Amino acid sequence: MARKKSAALQLSGYRRANGRVGVRNHVLVLPVDDLSNAAAEGVARLINGSTALLHPYGRLQFGEDLELTFRTLSGHGANANVYGVVVIGIEPKWAERVAQGIAQTGKPVEVFSVERHGDLNTINMASRAAYKLVQDASEVQREAIQVSELVMSIKCGESDPTLGLAGNPAQGRVVDRLVDIGASIIFGETSELTGGEHLIAKRCATPALRKKFQQIYDDYIQMIEDQGVDLMGSQPTEGNIRGGLSTIEEKALGNIEKTGSRPVNAVLNYAEPVKPGQGLVFMNSSSAGAEQVTLCAAAGSVLHFFTTGQGNVVGHPLIPVIKVSPNPITCSTMSEHIDVPLPDLLVGEINLEQAAERIMKVFERTANGRKTAAELLRHEEFVITKLYPSA
Repeated sequence: MARKKSAALQLSGYRRANGRVGVRNHVLVLPVDDLSNAAAEGVARLINGSTALLHPYGRLQFGEDLELTFRTLSGHGANANVYGVVVIGIEPKWAERVAQGIAQTGKPVEVFSVERHGDLNTINMASRAAYKLVQDASEVQREAIQVSELVMSIKCGESDPTLGLAGNPAQGRVVDRLVDIGASIIFGETSELTGGEHLIAKRCATPALRKKFQQIYDDYIQMIEDQGVDLMGSQPTEGNIRGGLSTIEEKALGNIEKTGSRPVNAVLNYAEPVKPGQGLVFMNSSSAGAEQVTLCAAAGSVLHFFTTGQGNVVGHPLIPVIKVSPNPITCSTMSEHIDVPLPDLLVGEINLEQAAERIMKVFERTANGRKTAAELLRHEEFVITKLYPSA
């Protein structure tokens, strides 16, 4: 019955040159490094309909840390919610590298460097390129799409017992429905699996995936322990503790509920690309809200489900973030941030399948263009994950 309801979804989206499908149609102005932020912001201020992703990194990074930054930037340009990209870097070599990674998708990309031009000339040239891209993007029409063509992602934040009891189990049923009809769903939050990591390992589809997942998890925890710190106050957070969670194990068991019950078909590291049709995918990631959503967008997610207890307000510049909450206090005091209120689930007035159906209806409307709370309130958090200090 649940599968039949999901299969009846009527969805529309934007089909890109490489066949990937998005649910938004952005023109992106992408600074490669912190020194290019001013020029990128200048372009976005001039050209209505363009979006700049400002960030503090890129200079003197090295090794895997630098590779992750490149992967994150190119991944956002390649995201199917993006029509075209203007890339700006202080130096031409790195700007070209990011642009080439995006151009492989077949979408239009223009690239500029500030050196030997200065900000004013760069803004002039880049603005003219963005001007044309926005005009061209405005003529692209939505067309009918299938759920199986979408890559999406999930996270929870400001967790409390209402999530483990109600919100995350309802979201888990949504994940099962979407995976069953062919969608790819990314989950992560590596440190927040602690105490329940064996449950995820058990669901890995092959022994090789199980081994890879366990290695990623063990390395992550070892990295934390090598700092000689007590995570209490960070995991669980002060907000989690205030809401009633006492241990990371408690938090993890509630967190895992939102992943549903289907096998884990892929295990990836930070911001590695996810393709349609992969099913449930684990991606190594921070548990910080903006960082994890950013990594998911870089990996290809075009829409994100975010369950919250105490009330997390995070959004993203390129992908709609659907907020789901069962907490009656949050739904009352922070109602402008909640897309799917589920306080009636918490008290048993509706069941988990009815709650899942409510989430699915909001998903359908959001995919078809309805603005989420985070989009309306201009929550556009873009936070690159950094692995270690720069040189």
